[in-house]
Amino acid sequence: MCNDQDRCFRFPSSRGPASIRRAGRGIALALLLVTGQVSAQGGDPLTTPNASGLLRTFTASGTLDTDNPFFQPLGSNGRSCDTCHRLEEAWSVTPAGISARFEATDGTDPIFRVVDGATSPLADVSTVDARRVAYDMLLRRGLIRVGIGMPADAEFELTAIDDPYGYASASELSLFRRPLPSTNLAFLTGVMWDGRETSVPLLPPMDAGIHHEDLVASLGHQARGAVLGHAQATTPPSDEEIARIVEFEMGLTTAQIRDNRAGFLNADDAIGGPRILANQRFHIGINDTLGDDPTGVAFDPASMTLFGAWQHDRPLGNSQAAARAAVARGEMLFNTRTFPITDVGGLNDVLDLAEIEGTCTTCHNSPNVGNHSLAMPLDIGITDASLRTPDMPLYTFTRSDTGETVQTTDPGLALLTGKWDDIGKFKGPILRGLAGRAPYFHNGSAASLEAAVDFYDLRFNIGLTQREVSDLVAFLRSL
Repeated sequence: MCNDQDRCFRFPSSRGPASIRRAGRGIALALLLVTGQVSAQGGDPLTTPNASGLLRTFTASGTLDTDNPFFQPLGSNGRSCDTCHRLEEAWSVTPAGISARFEATDGTDPIFRVVDGATSPLADVSTVDARRVAYDMLLRRGLIRVGIGMPADAEFELTAIDDPYGYASASELSLFRRPLPSTNLAFLTGVMWDGRETSVPLLPPMDAGIHHEDLVASLGHQARGAVLGHAQATTPPSDEEIARIVEFEMGLTTAQIRDNRAGFLNADDAIGGPRILANQRFHIGINDTLGDDPTGVAFDPASMTLFGAWQHDRPLGNSQAAARAAVARGEMLFNTRTFPITDVGGLNDVLDLAEIEGTCTTCHNSPNVGNHSLAMPLDIGITDASLRTPDMPLYTFTRSDTGETVQTTDPGLALLTGKWDDIGKFKGPILRGLAGRAPYFHNGSAASLEAAVDFYDLRFNIGLTQREVSDLVAFLRSL
C-alpha cells in the first residue's frame, strides 16, 4: 500500500479479517465492509481508510494480537475495550461508525447499553425507536455519559441543574465526553480527560508528571475500572488480564500515513506516520512552556517538525506539491503564529498575567505529539454556558465563601479536587491521528477540524485568513 519502499513500512497481512472474526468481531467487520472502511480483498489490517486518507497503527511485531483481553468481553453486557476503542476509528469511536452499528443491529450492539451509552440510565430502550432516542448523544456526537458526584469537601455547591434528560443530581452529574484513543499512550501526562486515573508521583521536579511505572499503574487502574463500570463485570478482571491489556495498549502507535491530497506523509523527507512517531524522543516535561523541562532545555515554540522538508519551492501546476506546501505552511503557522492568550484558567491565572503572547505550541508543546508535556489541565471555555447546546445538561455552581456563581456543562477537574478554580479544566489530548476521530474536544462540540480551528480563531481573536485556516486544517489532518 506504499509507493515509497525506502521510507514506508509494510505490515504483514497474515492476521487479517479472519483473525478479527475469530475474536468475536464478525458483526463489526461486516459493517466495515458495508461502509467501505476495510477492503473486501483484505490487505493490511493495521491500515484503515478515513475521509482524509489512510491511518496506520504501528506495532513492534507488525501484527495485531486479537487474542488479547482488550478484545474480549470481560463483563456481563458483551462489551470489551474494543467496543469503544476501534482500530478503524483511530482507536476511539465516531458517530458514523456508531450509527452503522446501530442500523445493523437495531441498537443492540454492546456499545448501546444504558449504563453510560444512553442519555440516562433510566432511558426507555424497549423498541428500536426508543433506543434511537435514548442513544442520541452517542449516535450524533460519539459521547459517553460519565456519572460523577459532588466531592464532599468542595469549595462550591451545586445550586441548579438543567438536565434535558431528568436524571442528573448532586450524587451523580451526567457528563458527556468522547472516548479518548487507546493508542500513543506512551506520551500521556494525564489519564482521562479530567486526569482522574493519573498516578501522581511524589518527588518534584523530575516527577512533575507520570513516568513509565506510574503510567502503567494508571492505565491498569483505568482498565480495571472500565471492566467493572462500562462492561458491568460482576467480578474484577485478573491482574494478568489487566497487565496484558496495558501491555497491548502501550505497544500501539497510530498516525495518519497518507493524505488524499498530499500523498504519503513520510515521502520526500517528511517524517509523518506512526513508525517514526514510535521512535519520537519524549520525557515528562520535555519542551515545557514554563521552563520545567527537567533537562534544563528552554522551551522551543517550533515543537512540530514533521513537514519542514515540504517548504521548499515546488513546480507550479502540481496539485500534490501544492497540497504538501499547504501542510508545511500549516505546521509553520502552528509553531509561529502568535496571538494573545487570555482568560485561560490554569495558565493566565497561575502566571498572574492577563495576556500571554503565545502560539498553538504554547499549550501543545510535546514535540511532534501535540499534547502538553506536563499534566496541565486548562479551561479554554469549551464548557461555558454561552456555548451550551440544548442537548447538554447545564449546571450552576455557587462558591461557598463568596457567593460567586458559574454555569457550565461540565465542571471537569473540579469534581475531583473540589476546587473552585478547577471548574471547566481538562487536559489537551494527543493530536496524532486526528483525522480519524472526529468530532473534537472532550464534548464533541467541533464536528470537524475546520470547526476546531474556527473555535480557536474566535476564542483568541487570532484573525486567521481563509487560506491560513485551510493550511492549519491540512496540517492537522496530516497528523
